Amino acid sequence: MGRKRRADALAVKVASGLAELRPDPDRPGSYTLLVDGAPQSHVDLTDPTHLEFEYVRRIAIVLDLVAPAGQPLRVLHLGGGAMTLPRYLSTTRPGSTQRVVEVDAALVDLVREKLPWPTDPRLRVRVGDAREVLGTIRDGDYDVVVADVFAGARTPAHLASVEFAAEAARVLRPGGVHVVNVADGPPLRYARAQVATLRAVLPEVCLVADSAVLRGRRYGNLVLAASRAELPVPELVRRTAGDWFPGRVLAGADLDRFADGARVVVDSAARPSAPPPPGSFDIAR
Repeated sequence: MGRKRRADALAVKVASGLAELRPDPDRPGSYTLLVDGAPQSHVDLTDPTHLEFEYVRRIAIVLDLVAPAGQPLRVLHLGGGAMTLPRYLSTTRPGSTQRVVEVDAALVDLVREKLPWPTDPRLRVRVGDAREVLGTIRDGDYDVVVADVFAGARTPAHLASVEFAAEAARVLRPGGVHVVNVADGPPLRYARAQVATLRAVLPEVCLVADSAVLRGRRYGNLVLAASRAELPVPELVRRTAGDWFPGRVLAGADLDRFADGARVVVDSAARPSAPPPPGSFDIAR
């Protein structure tokens, strides 16, 4: 059953918590999806290329650079939310084959009803656990795997291990890219361990984040890109620096220093990502 949280916002109980759809007062036709108070997605129904969240823009920059502009890709999205990135790719790379895995069927139904995405036979959504579905996919089937999975505001432990990273690497084509959204705060132990864990499977890794997050001044998102092939780091640096909110790119020796001493995470020792501090997601209700 749905109920009104405020006059213009819809709140619905889903499997993962209380989902809220809030109209964006600054952009007609735009909505923010929150689950248990944590922002999950922002969607502009009139312009799918408008990406409000910084970390989503950074993932999109990686997606822009993995192949020539407009070239269709095969992309596996682990975590669907309000389908922001699938909508973006359908617009910027028409003809792309996209599979979205989302564990919460009620959330999928809510988004499909209230924030419908354009019909596209190449875009399919499957309800299921990200790692379980990943294990059913053929070797080398995708150009990109995007992991953006949160239970509330934390990444589940079973999606933080080297075994999970190896499964993601297995389904990538040669030269494919695994993109991971990590949320962490000072002293960034979880993010450092994720760098070490990805590097154990895919040797070319870079990280994109706010300077304030990298310096341990606040909690935030860090985007990791990993591949067997060389990543387009110079262009990523240029594009990231030109964003509305410029970020930093760490690669090579800079990333070595960032991850120095971090251990590879295995299933038996995996833990969920760090919880956000109180007040991290205070949004006017």
